[in-house]
Amino acid sequence: FRKEIEIPATLVNKPAQLWLGSIVDRDSVYVNSTFVGATGYQYPPRIYTLPTNIVKPGKNVIVARVINGGGNGGFVKDKLYELIVGDQKMDLTGAWQYKLGATSPPISGTTFFQYQPGGLYNALTAPLTSYTIKGVIWYQGESNAGRPQEYQQLFPAVITDWRQHWQQGNFPFLFVQLANFMEPKKEPGQSTWAATREAQLKTLALPNTAMAVITDVGEWNDIHPLNKQDVGKRLALAAQKVAYGDKKVVYSGPIYESMKVDGNKVTLSFAHVGSGLTAKGGGKLKYFAVAGADKKFVWAKAKIEKNKVVVWSDQVARPMAVRYAWADNPEGANLYNREGLPASPFRTDNYTPAPKSTTP
Repeated sequence: FRKEIEIPATLVNKPAQLWLGSIVDRDSVYVNSTFVGATGYQYPPRIYTLPTNIVKPGKNVIVARVINGGGNGGFVKDKLYELIVGDQKMDLTGAWQYKLGATSPPISGTTFFQYQPGGLYNALTAPLTSYTIKGVIWYQGESNAGRPQEYQQLFPAVITDWRQHWQQGNFPFLFVQLANFMEPKKEPGQSTWAATREAQLKTLALPNTAMAVITDVGEWNDIHPLNKQDVGKRLALAAQKVAYGDKKVVYSGPIYESMKVDGNKVTLSFAHVGSGLTAKGGGKLKYFAVAGADKKFVWAKAKIEKNKVVVWSDQVARPMAVRYAWADNPEGANLYNREGLPASPFRTDNYTPAPKSTTP
């Protein structure tokens, strides 16, 4: 890939950085024929610091040599692509010239040991069981999102098994719920990612567990979102409570508890409301859906009343079930407590299991 950009003489010899978002899969980058950096796989952000003498007045040429092992290679959409020189930012989105350098037949599939039962445990976990442990932080589940019913059994089994092998009681086990991912859908529907989040939510039934909800920090086009700071902060709050016994800290966002139907309205009750429920950013609550006996969900109106949420739709005279943020990417879901922690997605029904994986 090649792109030319004009740079004024006033910016020469100033600090410069090249941001190239994400690239599928590997890249080596050159500016004015000088190598400036490389990244070996898709997910890390490409941020290359340039030598101060590399930028010249007038035409500058950026070249990215990309190696793609399968599927569609190249630049990932909706990432940051810009050249920063001094205090000036130059947009690099839009058309790039490109030329196919070489092709090869697909490489045959390989079975990696870490994908086999016990492959990771035997090598990386079992050797640690003789050590004292304070607790566990677990951030995983994306590769299981196509099998939520299975994960509902496997994940709590892992926690129980580790506690048995360490023989140090029910030590704290803190985990991260799946982030929002993939393109948002316009209408309510089934979602394997939502069902996997539900499996994680149900794992809170085990003692000394806590969950960080992060459906507000993901990126639709990146299974590994960059915002890990909020993830860490929420896990720290959970540790403050579960691992260190702070009885005053609000460590979780709202968790659905129960529902009550009155006419065409449903009143939802929650645990972990903190100092009160709120719609983040003000305005109306979003991403609630309701269904009647036909099990067809439609978007619903919702409002907060006395730290409960009242949900209804003019299309559903006799509501039977409510869902909140039930989607791969519930972008814009905004039920929080006033401490700034988001509510976990949930459903009040147990209708047809989610379909097979929608993960790309």
